[in-house]
Amino acid sequence: MFKLKRMQWLGLSARAYSRQAFLEPLSTRPGITCLSLNRPEAKNAISTTLLNELRESLESVHSDGSSVRALILRSSTPGSFCAGADLAERRTMSDAQVGDFLTSLRRVLGLLESLPMPTICAIDGPALGGGLEMGLACDLRVAAFGVEKIGLPETGLGIIPGAGGTQRAARLLGQSKAKDLIFTGRLLTAKEAHECGLVDYISDPGSSAFDKALWLAEMMARNAPLAVRAAKHVISRSEDLPLETGLDFERAAYNLLIPSRDRVEALEAFKQKRRPVFKGE
Repeated sequence: MFKLKRMQWLGLSARAYSRQAFLEPLSTRPGITCLSLNRPEAKNAISTTLLNELRESLESVHSDGSSVRALILRSSTPGSFCAGADLAERRTMSDAQVGDFLTSLRRVLGLLESLPMPTICAIDGPALGGGLEMGLACDLRVAAFGVEKIGLPETGLGIIPGAGGTQRAARLLGQSKAKDLIFTGRLLTAKEAHECGLVDYISDPGSSAFDKALWLAEMMARNAPLAVRAAKHVISRSEDLPLETGLDFERAAYNLLIPSRDRVEALEAFKQKRRPVFKGE
C-alpha cells in the first residue's frame, strides 16, 4: 500500500517502480526531476540491469530535457545510496565482460556529466566505488549528516577506480588528496568528506541529503534555465581553456542570452518589483 500511494503521489506507473533506475518528475515541484536508484535488496549495487536502465533514463533526459531545470540523483530507499559494483554479478563475468561493463559504465557517467542542466547527488547512505564515481559525475554532492562510508576502496580489491574515479577525484580535490583517498582506500564520514571538498553540503541532523538537495534544486529551478545551462557549459570548459580564451567563450555565451525572452522578462519583473516567471525561451 505504501508503494502504491508513493507511486500515485509521484505520478509513477507500477512498471517504473519495478525498474532498478527510473526518472521521477516531482509534480509538486515543477522543473525538478529525480533519477532514482531502486535496488534496495542489494544496496543499489550497480548491476548490468541497473546500468542499462540508468543509461535509458539519461538518454531520455538528453533527448527531451527542456522541462528539466535541475536533476537529483538519489536512492529510492531512505538511508542508502550505492554500494558500488555488484560483486556477486562480477564474479560470474569473464575478463572480457568486465571490460565491456566498465566501458558501458564510463559512457553512462559521461552522459550524466554532460547533462545540460544542474545535477545534484543526494548521498543518504554509503557511497562506495562506482557509487561515489556516480556522485563525482554530478555538479554538486550532498551527504546526509550521519553517513559514515564514502570512498573509493578499489585498491583493497586489487583494482583501481575504473569509471572515472582517479580522474574526477583528482580534478575535484587535487592530486595529493585524490592519491590519499585512493591509495589508502579509506572510507570517510560525511563530515570528513565535506572538509576535504569531496561533498559540497551536509544535511542538518535529522534531515536527509535529499531534503538538502531539493532545497538546492529549488533555488536553481527558479532561475532562468537558459542562463543556468549556459553557465554550466561555460564553467565546464574553464579547465580546458587559457584564461583569455575562456573569457571570450564566456562573452559569446552571454551575448546569446541578451535577446532571450527570459532576460526581457527579468528586466520587466525588476521594474514591476515582482519575481520573474522564466519559461526557458
